[in-house]
Amino acid sequence: MKRAFYLLFAFSFSAATAQNIKPSPVGQYPPPVSFTTQKDHQHMLKQLGIKSLRPGPSGNPADPNAANYDEALANPYPNLPEVLTLNNGKKVTTPAMWWKQRRPEIVEAFEREVFGRVPPKVPKVTWKVAIAEREMVGFIPVNAKQLIGQVDNSEYPLLDVNIAMTVVTPANAQGPVPVLMMFGRSALPAPAQPPKESLEKINAALKELLVKSDPSLKAVFEQYPAYNPITSTAVNPFGPPPAGDPPTPNQLLAAGWGYVLIEPGTIQADNGAGLTKGIIGLVNKGQPRKPEDWGALRAWAWGASRGLDYLETDPTVDSKKVGIEGVSRYGKAALVAMAFDQRFALALIGSSGEGGAKLHRRNFGEAVENLTAAGEYHWMAGNFLKYGAAEATFGAKTANDLPVDAHQLIALCAPRPTFISYGIPEKGDAKWLDQQGSYMAAVATGSVFKLLGARDLGVNQDYKTAKMPAVNVSLLDGELAWRQHDGGHTDAPNIKYFIPWANKMIKYTYSTTR
Repeated sequence: MKRAFYLLFAFSFSAATAQNIKPSPVGQYPPPVSFTTQKDHQHMLKQLGIKSLRPGPSGNPADPNAANYDEALANPYPNLPEVLTLNNGKKVTTPAMWWKQRRPEIVEAFEREVFGRVPPKVPKVTWKVAIAEREMVGFIPVNAKQLIGQVDNSEYPLLDVNIAMTVVTPANAQGPVPVLMMFGRSALPAPAQPPKESLEKINAALKELLVKSDPSLKAVFEQYPAYNPITSTAVNPFGPPPAGDPPTPNQLLAAGWGYVLIEPGTIQADNGAGLTKGIIGLVNKGQPRKPEDWGALRAWAWGASRGLDYLETDPTVDSKKVGIEGVSRYGKAALVAMAFDQRFALALIGSSGEGGAKLHRRNFGEAVENLTAAGEYHWMAGNFLKYGAAEATFGAKTANDLPVDAHQLIALCAPRPTFISYGIPEKGDAKWLDQQGSYMAAVATGSVFKLLGARDLGVNQDYKTAKMPAVNVSLLDGELAWRQHDGGHTDAPNIKYFIPWANKMIKYTYSTTR
């Protein structure tokens, strides 16, 4: 029966479970502050001395403040911060100057003003294997493990943070394999099922227990005698694949890669009300953030790095060839993880938009003001709200006042292989994401890749005049790569292009046992 309940209710750790609040020993620890998102947002505005924010553009074209989609109006601040110029005005001319001087300057600006700082003393994460099974993904035998990363909460035991992660590697590989870490639900691909007879016993006992706890369910079960609470625990955390393509995990495994699913909500909740919980709340002992504290994007990236800590101990994984992937908000997080943790070997950044690969200084679709509003501010450091300020003790600031922009975030990934992926608006990858602005950022960062001995997009254009290649035209010859596929808000159609590109970049050839 314990197994039945585990399969039904605890197959993966939910964010609520992972960030559980425990009863407090009386007087020993202050209880976590319980703010609504709106209250937390207002609390940060007060700390910053902001009286009002500019409203962000609307995604509804009928609204008076509808987002701009006119390229003639898209570049009010055309001059980006120089990526290869030191703060003192001196030009960066050697790799040593980049690593020792310019890169640390850019990192500091992003930490202070955009994504926030990871605290100097974040509790240790201890990884435990909850389930280890031999499974099949299609016709491919795999080793699948579901893990829990328990964060030490001894300094503030009122909050639990348990990171959920799944690791899947091909069973027939001759040695350690590359893996692609993806932000998503932590779920085994094909968990072993009890035989039919055992499942019938489990369901009968489970129905009996449910009726005991709620007698009204007896009538429900009598009305639907063929219904069983447990039928199958198999899940597909990736959604449907593009027409004609195998699912992403199948493509990775067939190419001799493994994959990792790390669940963002078990690291940090995706809302402002959760900022006094999760890993941010645990480190702050349940108290609200200060302006330089990290936001959810940096927290998710931190969690990915802790997952990489585990992968460095896993003999089935080549920890020098671990990639990071995400789409939309998790594309932003994947880019942040790649930028700040140089152990990640490569990245696939899908449809990341504002706060990711899109230039902040562009007036096209989503804008800085959308990220400073109550719905999305929790992704960023509190200080980022200053750049949406209409009235404040320090005056008003705009995107042009930001000391850094997206091209410099991509530059922090150099010279490691970085693949920027988008779809098309007609299929659901909305213009809101500003594909063109992300392409301009990729062009603008090319000089850093070349300085460090890597290849850029291979186009002879200035970022101010650069125009995106046609849909389905690949720029995949260099460590910096671009491809806009003809699908929607996903990077799945680009997986079949990403894998051979990645194999070439990391010099990987797959072989199996005979």
